[in-house]
Amino acid sequence: MSTKTRTPLRHGIYAPTMTFFDLQSEDLDLTAIGRHAVRLAKAGLAGLVTLGSNGEAVHLSSSEKVTVTQTTRKALDEAGFTSVPVIAGCSENSVRRTIETCQEQAEAGAEYALILPPSYYKAQSSEALIFEYFTEVAEKSPLPVILYNYPGAVAGVDMDSDFMIRLVEATKGKICGAKFTCGQTGKLTRVAAATNAVTASSQGSGWMAFGGIADFTVQTAASGGSGIIAGGANVLPKLCVKVWNLWSEGKYEEAIKLQKILSKADWVLTKSAIAGTKAAIEGAYGYGGVPRRPLQSLGAEAKAKIMEGIAEGLKLENEL
Repeated sequence: MSTKTRTPLRHGIYAPTMTFFDLQSEDLDLTAIGRHAVRLAKAGLAGLVTLGSNGEAVHLSSSEKVTVTQTTRKALDEAGFTSVPVIAGCSENSVRRTIETCQEQAEAGAEYALILPPSYYKAQSSEALIFEYFTEVAEKSPLPVILYNYPGAVAGVDMDSDFMIRLVEATKGKICGAKFTCGQTGKLTRVAAATNAVTASSQGSGWMAFGGIADFTVQTAASGGSGIIAGGANVLPKLCVKVWNLWSEGKYEEAIKLQKILSKADWVLTKSAIAGTKAAIEGAYGYGGVPRRPLQSLGAEAKAKIMEGIAEGLKLENEL
């Protein structure tokens, strides 16, 4: 792990970055990975997340995961964005392997770990099992842990606010935040209040309560959240930042107006998932490619519909 002082997480917009591949070989496209990281940092994002759901972590080997984070960190540093932190997805289904992944990602340049609850053996899972998993991982990981609540990715496992607060209290600062891709703003509100989370106007305790979808950026800010880790920020980073900043500046009506445009575009990207987001990046910025198989790439007609669906948001993006 780097010997530099850990970068504090700031309020604002973070992107779970895509992992790009060579169109013929499906090898990592390191040039595109680095280019993408720098484009997002230039757009004003507060941080980047490698190896999340959008990053196709489940399609990567351990060594490829290390390379993705190393490439992202190196690109940011060489472009002068040394203060933009990298959070790495470190989700695995065993305690042992999750800790090893945290160690590998720390060596690769990540400063925080985003981790889903284990779910492969769903029938044998329980609240006690998940509690033990997170407490041991948090204790032994070299990286502070951010809980990742995304029931759709883990066979419906959904951590409630009482459970999350209990985990935070039990780990004494080693769990430093949560990402609420569940979209439950009430849960986010309760956890943010209990942890005295960072907001746009207060550093609070330093704990981070992240909304998980650009679709509810304003709602997260209004609920006492710390920011958004938004897949849509891969395509519309400046628009995401603008919505957050308008709310932070007390320009609520303007923020809500732009949120409506952002939500419309983000829904197009959410429905079309990884292939659609990559197609939108390709159409807007000239790189992007396709997912690793077995995920399917999109045809010309589907790509055209995506670009049509995000056109209003992309026009605003290009004006910012």
